[in-house]
Amino acid sequence: MSSAPPTKPKRPDRLTIAIMDDALYFTEQHLATREMVRQFARDEVAPVAAKHDADASFPWENIRKMGELGLLGVPWSEDLGGAGLDVLSFMIVIQELAKVDASHGLTVSAHTTLGTSPIVRFGTEEQKRRFVPFLASGRVMGGFGLTEPEAGSDAAGTRTTAVRRGNCYLLNGVKRFITHGGVGEIFVVTAVTDPSKGTKGISSFIMTKQTNDLDAAKRAGVGHEPSLDPMPGFRAGKKEDKLGWRASDTCELILEDVEVPVENLLGAEGQGFVNFMKTLDNGRIGIAALSLGIAEGAFEQALRYTSTRKQFGKPVAEFQGVQFQLSDMATEIEAGKHLMFHAAWLAQNGRPFGKEAAMAKLFCSELCMRATIAAVQLHGGYGYTKDYPVERYMRDAKICEIGEGTSEIQRIVIARHLLKELE
Repeated sequence: MSSAPPTKPKRPDRLTIAIMDDALYFTEQHLATREMVRQFARDEVAPVAAKHDADASFPWENIRKMGELGLLGVPWSEDLGGAGLDVLSFMIVIQELAKVDASHGLTVSAHTTLGTSPIVRFGTEEQKRRFVPFLASGRVMGGFGLTEPEAGSDAAGTRTTAVRRGNCYLLNGVKRFITHGGVGEIFVVTAVTDPSKGTKGISSFIMTKQTNDLDAAKRAGVGHEPSLDPMPGFRAGKKEDKLGWRASDTCELILEDVEVPVENLLGAEGQGFVNFMKTLDNGRIGIAALSLGIAEGAFEQALRYTSTRKQFGKPVAEFQGVQFQLSDMATEIEAGKHLMFHAAWLAQNGRPFGKEAAMAKLFCSELCMRATIAAVQLHGGYGYTKDYPVERYMRDAKICEIGEGTSEIQRIVIARHLLKELE
């Protein structure tokens, strides 16, 4: 059983077709960004993806390289340490990385959308100058402390508390399934400041801790910033042993009598719920891009394999049943691209996009699951082995239907928008 993938047949007209199709959304800058990320994914991510997946290890060396390329601060202004590009460029980066490895794509997506964007969007100038350059440059990793043991889909059910004590808030609680919960050093964390006000009593705070992977971070030269004072009582808890996204760090966050300075309140008291719902809208486009990347990567693997794998004396791709599956995958991927990039275009141009983001996330995540299952099937017995990456793509796909709001929640969000539009 050989681990070497079959050679993909040459398609000399492919680039021309891609450029013509992409003209609806992309400029030359977008295409240049895409080519740069494709090369990085091919040269730096592909050779190590399987090992990081097997070890469930965080890819610190590639984090450093992505920071140097500006991939950890794509949509933020250059004066905040970012690359100064747009939302479409950000989605291109996520999608292209996910074609090779979902964990790398998710790291960029969660760090940027969840860990950094709330500070950029809702923070004071002082907060932005203090924290964003560390995040946008990739100097440290960021995260978003929202989900709790009793508050998953019901994000309004937050139990973490924040009690004002003079110039500080005293925070207590547990956050669950937090991307970069272990490796990260800057977090936006939600907590209840006034239990009597329901969702209007939830606020958010900027919090800091030391990475729990200090030695590896020091070896890579990124991941730890000595000038950030860790808050006593704020620490990482259990690291999750996951089915997929195994090179993405997922941990509990423990808050035990953590004193958070008043100046670390993000926005006004009671605005936490509204602000994190806006953050999740943006995050859903990112998960749609991630899902598309996984689906497209699995499709390309299946196309390559079936074009060279022979059964009954001819390539498997010449059988009509296989062609039907490939055609369905390609068609759904193209549909998903338009949904995702349309939502991204709306966000980029300051137009309402909540419904479109939910639609893109719903369709692309479920497409991702279908495409990866089909890719494994088209590989036959080889698809069930680690000789080919499609089994990893399938494992990585499932969480896309769960994270940033389950498929069921997306359908609720879409329905609410439809009914509101009817009114």
